[in-house]
Amino acid sequence: MNWILLIIGGLFEVGFASCLGKAKNATGLAVYGWYGGFLVCLTISMLLLIKATQTLPIGTAYAVWTGIGAVGTVLVGIFIFKESAEFWRVFFLATLIGSIIGLKFVSA
Repeated sequence: MNWILLIIGGLFEVGFASCLGKAKNATGLAVYGWYGGFLVCLTISMLLLIKATQTLPIGTAYAVWTGIGAVGTVLVGIFIFKESAEFWRVFFLATLIGSIIGLKFVSA
């Protein structure tokens, strides 16, 4: 169950990073909405990380949490913000995904 919470927490990390990206380009009152989304996602993400680390090793949990956030944020950048999807960027993203999966399999 804590692995599921950790994954959901990582997805909320993607949410708070994405809100920052949207806030950068927003104007008027929309800026406050995006920063509000950032705070909500940040809070949920941290609380789920805290809950997951009650039974999972902190080093593994943190690496997986940040890895999910990094991979998800890069994918949001590529698909939503139209960032580059050049070969080396995708290659290293794939190695990061492999590392996250590897940590899951070698951890209790």
